Amino acid sequence: MLERTPKTETFTGAAGNRLVGDRYGKGARVAFLLHGGGQTRHAFAGTAEALAQAGWTAITIDQRGHGDSDWIAGGFYSVFDFAADAVCVAAALTKEFGASPVVIGASLGGMAALIAEGEAAKQHLPPRFSAIVLVDVTPRIDLEGAAKIRGFMRGRVREGFASIDEAADAVAEYLPHRPRPSSTEGLRKNLRLHPDGRWRWHWDPNFFDGPHPISSEHNAQEAARVEAARTLRIPALLVRGGSSELVREEHAREFLELAPHAKFVDVAGARHMVAGDRNDVFSAAILDFLAEMA
Repeated sequence: MLERTPKTETFTGAAGNRLVGDRYGKGARVAFLLHGGGQTRHAFAGTAEALAQAGWTAITIDQRGHGDSDWIAGGFYSVFDFAADAVCVAAALTKEFGASPVVIGASLGGMAALIAEGEAAKQHLPPRFSAIVLVDVTPRIDLEGAAKIRGFMRGRVREGFASIDEAADAVAEYLPHRPRPSSTEGLRKNLRLHPDGRWRWHWDPNFFDGPHPISSEHNAQEAARVEAARTLRIPALLVRGGSSELVREEHAREFLELAPHAKFVDVAGARHMVAGDRNDVFSAAILDFLAEMA
C-alpha cells in the first residue's frame, strides 16, 4: 500500500545551499517538481501523490529562498541561479536512479528548468532531464500580467498580516475565481510567523528587492529561454492555463514553433496557477504525457 505521508529530505544547490524536498512513492522512475515564485513545494503535493499512485517517485522541491530551503546570502535570485540549482538536483537524482529525471516546472520553476536544459545543449552536454513539463510558462511572457502577479506578491511582503485569516482575505481578493478553502491549513504552509507577531510570506524579500533579484538580466533571460526552446532535444509538454494572465495564445504558438515536437494542453478554467485551479485536469495531462513516453 502506498504511503501518503511523504518523506522529507534535502538536496544541495549550486551555492552549497540547502534545498528541502518531499519524496512521494518508491517507483523506479523519478520526476521532480519545481514550484513558481512565491510558492512552496506543497503547491505540487496533489500532483506528486498522483505520480506516486501511478508508480513514479515524485519529489517536490522548495526552491532557493522559498519554503524551508535556505535564503541566499548576497541575494542571488536570478533565473540563472535557480537553473543552476535545478542542475544540481537533477545530477543527484540521476546518480541515485541511474537515469535522468523528468522535471515539471511551474512559472519560475519552468524557466529555470528550460534554461538549465538549454545550457546543456549549448555546451554539447547530455540532456539534464529525460523530459520537461512547462506549467504556464514559455520563452516569452506577458509583461503586464507578470507585473500584476509581482504586485500582489510584493504588496504585503514587509508589512505582513496580523493573522492567517487576514492573509486568506488577501488571497481571496486576488483569486476571486477560486472557491475559498474551508481551512487555512494549506495557506499556513506559505506563511511564517515572525517575532513581532506578524505573518509573512515564506520567501526571502530579496527575491524581488535584493542585489540580484529575479528581474536581473531580463533580456538575457528571455534570449536564453528562446534559444533553449529552439534547441530542445527531450520530450516536452506545455500546460497552459486557459485564462492565463502570463502566457497568451501567441506565446504558446511561438513555443510550439520553436519546439515542434512538444505537446500542448490548454486547461480551461485555469489561470496562471494551473495546479491550484484545476489540479485534477493538470495531473491527468502530465500522467498522459508520461504514459506516452513509456
